[in-house]
Amino acid sequence: MDNHLTLLGGKLQLYRRGNSRFWQCSASVGAKQWRATTKQENVNLATKVAQDWYLGLCGKQASGTLVTEKTVADAAEKFTREYEVITEGERSPKWVQGHQIRLRLHLLPFFGKMGLSEVTPGAVQDYRVHRIETATKAGAKMPARSTLHDEVVTLRLVLKAAIRHGWLTYLPDLSPPYKTQGKIVHRPWFSPEEYKQLYTASREWARNPPQPQYKWNAEQMHDYILFMGNTGLRPDEAGNLQHRDVSIVTDHATGQTILEIEVRGKRGVGFCKSTPGAVRPYERLLNRPKPTRGKQKRSRSVKNPPQPLPVELPEPTDKVFPQGGQLKLFNRILAKAKLKADRDGKPRTAYSLRHTYICLRLMEGADIYQIAKNCRTSVEMIEKHYAAHIKNTLDAAAINVMRPKAAKAAEKMAKAGAGGNGKGKGGGKSGQLAKAAGTALAMDADLAPGTLTAETNG
Repeated sequence: MDNHLTLLGGKLQLYRRGNSRFWQCSASVGAKQWRATTKQENVNLATKVAQDWYLGLCGKQASGTLVTEKTVADAAEKFTREYEVITEGERSPKWVQGHQIRLRLHLLPFFGKMGLSEVTPGAVQDYRVHRIETATKAGAKMPARSTLHDEVVTLRLVLKAAIRHGWLTYLPDLSPPYKTQGKIVHRPWFSPEEYKQLYTASREWARNPPQPQYKWNAEQMHDYILFMGNTGLRPDEAGNLQHRDVSIVTDHATGQTILEIEVRGKRGVGFCKSTPGAVRPYERLLNRPKPTRGKQKRSRSVKNPPQPLPVELPEPTDKVFPQGGQLKLFNRILAKAKLKADRDGKPRTAYSLRHTYICLRLMEGADIYQIAKNCRTSVEMIEKHYAAHIKNTLDAAAINVMRPKAAKAAEKMAKAGAGGNGKGKGGGKSGQLAKAAGTALAMDADLAPGTLTAETNG
């Protein structure tokens, strides 16, 4: 049998390759060559399938719906292959995998068969509506704003890859309409009183653990809380930290003993200088023997009891926190101290210790630019998520500006209140207000760095 047939006056070709049992078909429609498989072994059935396929292409060509350009699926395949290779060692494997997951689960089912020029701002908005409606109909949780943003970012990267290869001429506007900016809310943190309540609870847990074998973990967690609250490290940065990355030094500018830390995390390699409150917890971490639980062989012999294992101190290449942040234990301490959620109902995590460090440094009057450098972030991020709710960043002298006449009137009232009513300088309502003002000034006076996060004796 001939393995190549011509149908419809030469407009359609039907053929079968030597290593395949199925018939293939090809045709030229819209100045483009098209190929498809009939998935049929019988030539008569394959002929009917091929003719239907060809007539379908002609119908799309006549109605203007035939895609004759590269599709989003083509661009996504190109982007996925080159992004993983080009960013080798510069992007986290999980970050790269996140793009692939978003494409496979959400973007390609919606955009995959579209031509690249069909991805318009309206189509992207239709995608956002589709994602929300689909979740609502299924009774699932509606995708968060950040989730949709990440998916559109992945789509934007795919379209940029298409532009680089000459498949697309320009990048459409993919920004969301209506909600151009999200609501600015502060991230969960611990106020000075809550932070003291937290480390007091962890200290009590370390002194009296539920079971003796958990004492090492409890002591580690207590020092973890104090270390994080006085350095501002991210949880992943603390997880990567080794003892050789930490040095106890005397700061030349202040004369205080602090830690100098070489940080490795999401921003690459950076540096951090701690407050003096981090030194004592780190010294305990440095001098605490390694855990021996589970390493000693059991023996029921009375004559030959198991020999105690030698004490091993951490090596320079050992991790400072070998078991990470110990999420379950941290959550138990939060629950015991009744600090799991902030006043807005947002759950606190180990990341809240970093937020606490930044907020308390701002409350102590630290320079926002220096805090941004020390935390390896931007001033914009601190102003947006942290400084917005810190009252100490507001200058009352600049806000409560008074006109000359109003200032004189206020001065007269203050003098009258101080000496009038026959109650002396401290008597009466005016005296109470003056005393309260003096107390407020004393509370808002400049604090020594690290005062709010330093562990007090208890």
